Amino acid sequence: MSVTGVVVAEREEKLRQVERVVGSDLLHGSESLCKLLRYLAEHCIDHPGAAVKEYQIATELFKRPQDFDPRLDATVRVQTGRLRSKLAEYYAGVGKKDPWIVEIPKGAYSLAFYPRNLAPATDLPVPAQVLEKAPPVEPVRTRRHDAWLTSVIVLSAISILLVAALVTLLLNRSNPQRTVKTDTTDPPAALAFLWNDFVATPEEPWVIFSNAEFAGRPETGMHYYNPATDRGQPILDHYTGVGEVLGIHELDRVFASLHHGLRVKRGRLLSLDDAKNNDLIFVGSPSENLSLREIPTTQDFVFRSVDKGPRKGDLSVVNVHPRKGEESSYISTQRLPLTEDYAVIGLMPGLNPSRWVMLLAGLTTIGTQAAVEYVSRLNTAEDLVRRIGGPASGKISPFECVVRVKVTQGVPVQAEVVALHLRH
Repeated sequence: MSVTGVVVAEREEKLRQVERVVGSDLLHGSESLCKLLRYLAEHCIDHPGAAVKEYQIATELFKRPQDFDPRLDATVRVQTGRLRSKLAEYYAGVGKKDPWIVEIPKGAYSLAFYPRNLAPATDLPVPAQVLEKAPPVEPVRTRRHDAWLTSVIVLSAISILLVAALVTLLLNRSNPQRTVKTDTTDPPAALAFLWNDFVATPEEPWVIFSNAEFAGRPETGMHYYNPATDRGQPILDHYTGVGEVLGIHELDRVFASLHHGLRVKRGRLLSLDDAKNNDLIFVGSPSENLSLREIPTTQDFVFRSVDKGPRKGDLSVVNVHPRKGEESSYISTQRLPLTEDYAVIGLMPGLNPSRWVMLLAGLTTIGTQAAVEYVSRLNTAEDLVRRIGGPASGKISPFECVVRVKVTQGVPVQAEVVALHLRH
């Protein structure tokens, strides 16, 4: 066969491998990830060595406007990270005998193809958690490097154990064969009314918890990843707040009382296709729950950074249409320890109008915990239901509200609604 023939044959083999991945159950229904994989594959094969720019992917593939700003829209980074995780998961399972290995190198918008029989051991697929958390290899090891590596391993292990325990709890509750005694008591009326649209169908709603992007190291200090100044640095995306963890536990307790299950997923792994096909409960604000930047939620109470003054850069809740007696914005106390925080609770139709979205998000992780508790504890749930006109109205209406949270020693001790808008 001629050299040209070999190149053509290899090109076809690579494209066939891409289609194997696209046709797998892991990417079934994820149209955006399939499009991204095909786009990167064609560019990589037809233009070897030429990098694809984030702007190019955003405008050509995801149809973003010409004034696309990656600092405000994380679509490309989020979707690329999800696809990288899916590829690793694919090759750790159904694709472990495929003739070609396809991966997305960290820090690049491109694909790498390795023939199975020539792929080096370091390129063999590993679970997504390991692939995304592996620290960069340094030629000279130091005590400081060892300390950092040890801290990351310990934190990662603790995180894995917490998630494993939570998943085990959910599975044990939702599996009828493991249930010793079935609870047949009727759930409290206020909670049943508030969560009715999430339990009215057999499908389990998804709890999407915040999963922020950080740059830096634990021992030297971390900050939110800024593509303008941190480009090329490793992204740490395996941290979440204590309020989110406690909030998920609280939601599991509520849905157990409603005789319904939940599924839990971190924000960076949620695709727009997933969002269209499921009821969603977002735990955490858009500053850390990055998928919220792509999915419309609240309209009257929105999270924005303060653009001037002594609190410039701090997160606040802006009241877009303030009414009599309401503030135009809400912001937590500046001094630590925190004594007051604010949170937003919102119920609205999803991207698919037949689906529902609940937003439970604080300015800090403590506010997020308070928001979850407000819709999970009977006394505060009854107050919220009374304010929105149910259950006498028969059916819940979309709403948005701001909750002021009193904090003592890092614990939310009191919460009250300070602004509420019904949506029609």
